[in-house]
Amino acid sequence: MQNRAYALLLLTTLFWGGNAVAGKLAVGQVSPFALTFLRWIIALAILLPMSWKPLRRDWPQIRANLPLLFLLGTVGFTFFNAALYSALTYTSAVNVSIEQAAIPMVIIILNFLIFGERATWLQLTGFVLSLAGISLTASHGDLSRIAELDINFGDFLMLLAVLFYGIYTLFLRSKPDIHWLSTISVLATAGFVSAIPFVAWEYAAGDFIMPTLKGWIIILYTASLPSVLSQIFYIRSNEIIGPNRAGLFVNLVPIFGTMLSIIILGEAFYLYHAIALVLVFCGISLAEYSGRKAATAPPRERAPLDSR
Repeated sequence: MQNRAYALLLLTTLFWGGNAVAGKLAVGQVSPFALTFLRWIIALAILLPMSWKPLRRDWPQIRANLPLLFLLGTVGFTFFNAALYSALTYTSAVNVSIEQAAIPMVIIILNFLIFGERATWLQLTGFVLSLAGISLTASHGDLSRIAELDINFGDFLMLLAVLFYGIYTLFLRSKPDIHWLSTISVLATAGFVSAIPFVAWEYAAGDFIMPTLKGWIIILYTASLPSVLSQIFYIRSNEIIGPNRAGLFVNLVPIFGTMLSIIILGEAFYLYHAIALVLVFCGISLAEYSGRKAATAPPRERAPLDSR
């Protein structure tokens, strides 16, 4: 089951890496909030025919947990993607890809602050390594810019998106025990509904861009792979190995996103990007090794920090 979760998470992060590239390609082809809004309409058109029966069967539980599910869809689907696509109008897809590696750190911090769940020393070491890589990327190779709060606005928006997705991942544990098709369909519906005010504001502000042909192709990609398949795979992986360990795999998004950005977009790759990638990759390796060891150890040997 753990190996199945790893395979699903690899595909998830590959599609998400492509999402950052798609968002960059969308600049000038479709506006950020329009892209967020339209992708969920198409995603629902894909999902609803498959999920109708599970939705009817799970409706009593869905209705009882509707506020929570709507909040999850709003934060994880609408807020995250709106911030990500907006960030790409100001910064590179390489930066956005690498900065997504901060999601596991947010999950670990929130897990401790809200649920009192402590991380192992190796997870904390991985946390520090990833933090160093993210800081190097956000500061464009000059860490003194962080002390001076001189960070690109796009990088700031992406870090805000990271916070949104960390919250979403953490509270997935509270979702009702319903069919995965029901889960993703309800969350996608919430994403669609909560995106309406954003696209309305974008239109009123004169920033709305009707999709071009290229824009529609980008929307179709984001609706099918990052929106539907990735979310399904991510939810299922959370169920198998838990949010702390599943969230750590998001650190692979920088690797896939960076490679795709260089190959497809021809973006520049600097030394600080390479150093950052090494740091976040070492971070995920240490943290996942610790998580797997804790999961398979006898109860008295698990999570040494919890027993203190």
